[in-house]
Amino acid sequence: MPADPPAPLESPGSPSATLRQALERFPDKVDVADVRRLVLDAGRRNDKRPAYLQVAVPDEVVKDLRGRPEKSDLLLFVRIPRETLQRLESRIVLPTEL
Repeated sequence: MPADPPAPLESPGSPSATLRQALERFPDKVDVADVRRLVLDAGRRNDKRPAYLQVAVPDEVVKDLRGRPEKSDLLLFVRIPRETLQRLESRIVLPTEL
């Protein structure tokens, strides 16, 4: 089952826009966890099943996901590409970053 294509960053109400606004306005209210530390099991895609990750999360997260959508928190997986991480660590500012 293919994943939905990512929404444009600028569309209001998109997960990306919501994340950006939450980080700007309420950074102390946003929980961030390195998924690599939460993985219990992982499997690559094969003919019989899709790729999967099994992650350990607090019980409150599971209850929230199983509850009514209108009362649920927004839970996102965010991937930051290696190239972006390297740019963040670099002290050199490229002309395209001005």
